[in-house]
Amino acid sequence: MEFRETPQTSALRFQVLGPVQAWLDDKPLSLGSPQQQAVLTTLLLHSGRPVTTQDLVDALWGDRPPTQAVAALRTYVSRLRTVIEPRREVRRPAELLVSVADGYALRIPGEALDLAVFERLSTEAATARTSGDKHEAHRLLAQALDLFSGRPLTGIPGPYADTQRQRLAERQAAAAEELCATALDIGLHAEIVGELNSLTAEHPLRERLRELLMLALYRCGRQAEALGVYTDTRKLLIEELGVEPGSGLSAMHNRILAADPALAVPVAPAPSPQEDGPAGPPAPAQLPADVSDFSGRSELVGDLSAILMNATGQAVVVTSLAGIGGVGKTTLAVHVAHRVRAEFPDGQLYVDLRGAGASPADPVAVLGDFLHSLGVTESPDSLEQRAALYRSLLASRRMLILLDNARDAEQLRPLIPGVSGCAVLATSRSRLAGIPGAQLFDVEELTPDEALALFSAIVGEQRVAAEPEAAMKVVTACGFLPLAVRIAAARLASRPRWSVSDLASRLADQRRRLDELQLGNLAVETTIGLGYGQLSTDEARAFRLLALIDSPDIPLAAAAALLGVDEYTAEDLAEALVEANMLECFTPGRYRYHDLLRLYAQRQNERIGDTGEQEQAVLRLLDLLIPTTRTAAQVIEPDEPVLEQLAALTSPGLDLPTSHAAQDWLRTEGGLLLSTVEAAASGPGTLQRAAVDLLNYLISIDPDPTRGPRALRTLEAFGKDAERRDDSAALARVHFARGTLQSVTSDFQGAGQSFRRSLDHQAPTDPTVLLVATANMLGVMLNVGNRPAEALPFLEQARATSQAVDSPILEARVVSNIARVQHRLGMTETAIRSAEDGVAAARASKNDPLLAQTLYQLGVVLSGIEAVPHLREAHRLYQSQRNPLWEGYTLARLASALLVSEQHTEAAEAAGESLAIAQELDSAFCQGLANAALGEALLALAQPARGLACLQEAHAIFTRLGVPEASPVADLISQQHTEPLSPPAP
Repeated sequence: MEFRETPQTSALRFQVLGPVQAWLDDKPLSLGSPQQQAVLTTLLLHSGRPVTTQDLVDALWGDRPPTQAVAALRTYVSRLRTVIEPRREVRRPAELLVSVADGYALRIPGEALDLAVFERLSTEAATARTSGDKHEAHRLLAQALDLFSGRPLTGIPGPYADTQRQRLAERQAAAAEELCATALDIGLHAEIVGELNSLTAEHPLRERLRELLMLALYRCGRQAEALGVYTDTRKLLIEELGVEPGSGLSAMHNRILAADPALAVPVAPAPSPQEDGPAGPPAPAQLPADVSDFSGRSELVGDLSAILMNATGQAVVVTSLAGIGGVGKTTLAVHVAHRVRAEFPDGQLYVDLRGAGASPADPVAVLGDFLHSLGVTESPDSLEQRAALYRSLLASRRMLILLDNARDAEQLRPLIPGVSGCAVLATSRSRLAGIPGAQLFDVEELTPDEALALFSAIVGEQRVAAEPEAAMKVVTACGFLPLAVRIAAARLASRPRWSVSDLASRLADQRRRLDELQLGNLAVETTIGLGYGQLSTDEARAFRLLALIDSPDIPLAAAAALLGVDEYTAEDLAEALVEANMLECFTPGRYRYHDLLRLYAQRQNERIGDTGEQEQAVLRLLDLLIPTTRTAAQVIEPDEPVLEQLAALTSPGLDLPTSHAAQDWLRTEGGLLLSTVEAAASGPGTLQRAAVDLLNYLISIDPDPTRGPRALRTLEAFGKDAERRDDSAALARVHFARGTLQSVTSDFQGAGQSFRRSLDHQAPTDPTVLLVATANMLGVMLNVGNRPAEALPFLEQARATSQAVDSPILEARVVSNIARVQHRLGMTETAIRSAEDGVAAARASKNDPLLAQTLYQLGVVLSGIEAVPHLREAHRLYQSQRNPLWEGYTLARLASALLVSEQHTEAAEAAGESLAIAQELDSAFCQGLANAALGEALLALAQPARGLACLQEAHAIFTRLGVPEASPVADLISQQHTEPLSPPAP
């Protein structure tokens, strides 16, 4: 377990091996409610890796989250940021608990968490024991166990904490078991009898603890008690589980009965060869060499080592590692095998089964080689005879068998010993689920810190330390895949004139990335190609077509649309790719690629060159997503007219029965929708027109500012193509979409220009929903830019057009915007009446999004305490609609209203929450409003330094945006008479 280092210099420490606690400079921190502590715990246990908002909600509440789960989560995160970075200035972004894509990551130094220290000490102890330093191993394990101060994660709620609590308790028990074993190694049998009695009482079914207790008692001269332990354990196992004791416990019982002299000494000496006879064959020691720069995976290494070292039950222990090519399965397996080989005194067997290649190893030949290594000079002919002899020879031995690169369970099955005592560690690209009792582990890519550590070990720490950001770009481009990181690092190490930035620049080009990731006979593309070559024709087609959409993941319905098959067939194909580790499935019914596998699939699409099939696949997906998004809009905003479509569609889309179902779908599939729009950018006009429809529906009901840069780049390509086609209808929608995105990203001047261009491509005498929306938004933008007199004619045009299309809902929306213009023109009473008319019409329509907007506008035109109830109601509605941008705006306006009524503390809280939302969404105008209100509240609360800093930040934002809100903020700053006004931000 490793963490990304941060620039934080304070001594921040966290504890999870007991009650969850934290200290800053040795002073305890108040971590808040149990749910807030559960958020912190989840982030801590992800070791600096990002955790999505949905995963955090699932971690806290499972499948029954409260209605306001996301809002509550955002509040917990905001409070935790304040707790762990108390000296952070208000306007500075968090450095530790950071926002990452659709989630958060907690980046702290590695030694700041007691669990990370425990894992490091456990790993060092295992290394010491393997190398023969038993005393050092005992000391390190004792130090590791001292970190536990009670039951792990005491009092932390949620399903994730329950699962992790069990895992950590198991790690504690396994470490305690190893401590007792090392104590016996160094002759401390008398000292640990009491501890073993306590441990066996706490874990009555752990046979190895009973075995160790028997040995400790026997060495203390308490033979009868040792035998009594066996009798009691056997009775317990029969009564509780209906089984006899395993071979390890039974062997200890027999050895005590026989007074085996080897039991009387701490460590049995190695047998010496007989002088009067020929020496027997040496014990096989076939493991490949361990790598000197092995990095990371400490938790997985610890779990695998514990399983293999405890191979004393009734059945042979079989452990299988599965993962994509290049993820480091073989390196991990060899590393673990070397760690535990001392536990297998009769030797280790190894074979590369060549499962990923064109000619996998024949089990008959493999068994012949194994039998020869075990001293058999002439092997039987048949597979069955060889397997039987192999099992017989291993029945009395304790050996480790490493079966690398298996093709499937059928190839592996004859190579598994028949009785306990031996252990099998297998690797494969596919999940070997056909082996009964096998423990399966998925080997994933490295964490960012682990990848950097591997890169540094090869390149040299000095080169990486000189360019840390470039180094992170390199390992990110490698998808944190160990093989890719090794190749990239080796290329850089062999080119001393290159900088890390040079390599990062070469890898930044996705089209060339696979070409860059090769060195000599090592190549990521070749490794992936081995897996691709094993796919059937249908599987290979699915692998290629699903990569047409560069989405974070792909739901089953979308996969079926891309492939042109029903969902049952699509699921069979996708699951076959998952089994082959060419696709990943972390949530049932949702699939995703590793970044390098996606690039490989896209390259195969280019090589095959069937653009017709590829365009049809994207069109089928648009045919699913456009009507579904349109349905979502109609469910969320009942009776609201939607924009007229350009594309003719045949699919009814997915069923979204409720508003919450529609919001959940939009939140989950936002990445898929935008990626599908991008995929259409290089296609023909048919695709592009459909994609413009989809984008307009998406941004009209889910105005997420974080989508702005990507979507604007795509719209630029759509616009150029529509101009070449002289497609006025498409251009009107392209410019409307561009204006909408510019407005939510606070580019109000650019938005106004885009809406004007959209109007240029629409006939003013042809009343349409698009014409209403465009004229309305142009009026809003002009008003925001302090040009209300110019805004009013466009809003009146929008109102007249809404009446022409017979839409009271559109008219109510326009009327509430007219109220804002009237307010800015000084027509206060008229503005209030217009805003109230808008609210009344919205209530009558039972359209909650419209009601929220009209309540917001009424709250703005009112002043002070009169505005508060309307803004509170609007805030509740935006929360229930999961509309964070307008939730942030409303909180900022609420803070301003509370200030007028001198409720300064409550105003500061509302403004602070608004600022947190605005920073997360990167919404400049919302940040300006929040900073302005927060600054004024802090001044009233006698915090002039912080208040002035917020006001200066607000003034810089408003000045950059060119909005009139800059003027009153400048007046507030001038009233402080402290320092001159800061220059406008560029």
